Amino acid sequence: MDFLRQQLDKLAPHFEKGGKYQALYPFFEANDTILYTPGSVTKAASHVRDRLDQKRMMITVILALLPICLFACWNTGFQAAYAIGQGAAPLANWQSWVYEALGLTYDVRNPVACGLLGFLYFFPIWLTIGIVGGHTELAFSIIRGHEITEGFLVTWFLFALILPPTTPLWMVATGILFGVILGKEVFGGVGMNVMNPALVSRAFLFFAYPAALSGDAVWVAVENTDVYTGATWLAVAADSAEGMGMGALEAVPNLWLNSFLGAVPGSIGETSALLCLVGALVLIVTKIGSWRTMAGVTVGTLLMAWMLNAIGSDTNPMFAMSPEWHMVLGGWAFGMVFMATDPVSSAFTDVGKLIYGFFIGVFVVLIRVVNPGYPEGMMLAILFMNMFAPLIDHYVVQANIKRRNKRNTAGLPTPEAAGTESH
Repeated sequence: MDFLRQQLDKLAPHFEKGGKYQALYPFFEANDTILYTPGSVTKAASHVRDRLDQKRMMITVILALLPICLFACWNTGFQAAYAIGQGAAPLANWQSWVYEALGLTYDVRNPVACGLLGFLYFFPIWLTIGIVGGHTELAFSIIRGHEITEGFLVTWFLFALILPPTTPLWMVATGILFGVILGKEVFGGVGMNVMNPALVSRAFLFFAYPAALSGDAVWVAVENTDVYTGATWLAVAADSAEGMGMGALEAVPNLWLNSFLGAVPGSIGETSALLCLVGALVLIVTKIGSWRTMAGVTVGTLLMAWMLNAIGSDTNPMFAMSPEWHMVLGGWAFGMVFMATDPVSSAFTDVGKLIYGFFIGVFVVLIRVVNPGYPEGMMLAILFMNMFAPLIDHYVVQANIKRRNKRNTAGLPTPEAAGTESH
């Protein structure tokens, strides 16, 4: 037995029932189970033996997110360096001061320098979420006397990746507080929440501080000047002004490919559809993410986009956006892979997952097209369907019960006929 294990075993009685610090047992237990496999096992028959527990599930999701985190740091720095190369000025903040103090230049050809600049924006956001959200979860666990679970780990990473890089840290802290408390803990904690906590946090910030989270400057870490605009390509596509709309997108060389790869302005980690597909493969192979939900989102997006393409519009350029553009712009790919497949807030039944995903795909296109004032749509589509997931499962289960009852009673004699035969 190693030294750390011995020390934890010596401390355990002080945190267990009757110990001096028993109120802090959830905090002790969380650190113990992160470092080691729990020492207690189920002894009574019968129980399911499965190597996949919540810790392994959450760690697998985080591993699928790590390439996106690395790319997010590079792309955040790259977009800022590119804008500065076009004549924009760096933001006058501590990130720029540290970056320049290290003797680094805003050079798009230097991936290490771009990655470091992006890291200076991503890491404080990520750390703030972990400190504020983690301590909030700890407080609720201590109050309720429950164990701390690993569910927050994924929320931690997801919320950091769906924020613009220049979101103020006080706003980040406010958002995660709202998401953890009102998006999860009021429903009973992990496994009881109706909606995805990370999306609840993001939606709260968007509607509470729209000026701070929908302006041009927040998408690229530079001063918003006439020389450079940091508007997302979805916002450009939704703009009906002359020179904007789908024509503006199609006129940019290799824009679709760059959008697929992720080298475009946007929230920190939502831009790369390619890396989201890699994450989807990891989640599907490990059976953590549902391929049915992802397939439903894809089919719903295809059908709704094609239908609106056929209808057309002379005043709304978003009607002309084809499905392949919807799938690479904004948070479509990230939301489909990591948000829609949330095992708690999505549908549970196999058929229900297909229906649930299908309507997310339908609604994301409708929101983007019909409401061009809010061109993203994926966040609201998932949150909306989160509320209907239990209802979808209910009707799927009831339909299965009726079908089985019908199959079980097929061919059996009626009571009258059975009575006649008995005579």
